Amino acid sequence: MIEVILLEKIERLGVLGQTVKVRPGFARNYLLPKKKALRATKENLAFFEKQRADIEASNAELRVLAEELGKQIQGMTLVVVRQASEMGQLFGSVTAKDVVEIAEEKGYKLSRLQVLIDTPIKTLGLFDVRIKLHPEVTVTIVVNVARSAEEAEVQAKKEKSVSKKAAKAEEEVSEEVVVEAASEDSEKKPEKPKRALRKKKAE
Repeated sequence: MIEVILLEKIERLGVLGQTVKVRPGFARNYLLPKKKALRATKENLAFFEKQRADIEASNAELRVLAEELGKQIQGMTLVVVRQASEMGQLFGSVTAKDVVEIAEEKGYKLSRLQVLIDTPIKTLGLFDVRIKLHPEVTVTIVVNVARSAEEAEVQAKKEKSVSKKAAKAEEEVSEEVVVEAASEDSEKKPEKPKRALRKKKAE
């Protein structure tokens, strides 16, 4: 294990300025070449402390820009038209590159590294995809994969209808619980305070 100084927040590892221990391979192949960390030498520690204010200010500025873009694209739907079998299986898969290209057509510039597709998209349907705009800013968009724009519209309407029904069912269950709780409270009879028996004083 080697020690490095993080130059930005790294998920499940640490925050900007923190000194952490990582595997040598992870440091050499990812953190150091991507300029996400520095080796925790005396020279680098001194350099970081000297430049800390500037690094934090730059990070804050980039975070604000990412948050502004995030507000614009949060919940956005991108339609990806692909050929598929009768069973809805794609002839290939939807990749981060596809998402970047379609987002660019809508006027949003993203990079493939920002598109986090956890499970390969290989079927028709609607899929939530996370977009990491900044180490501290992640939003979710919807990728609607269909054979045509018309089919994508039908899928979106169907999903919207299902979501409404689910929300209504959840609301009804919540109301039933409230009513049941109120009913139980009303059935409880108030207990009469026990009166202490006073013993007669012996005359």
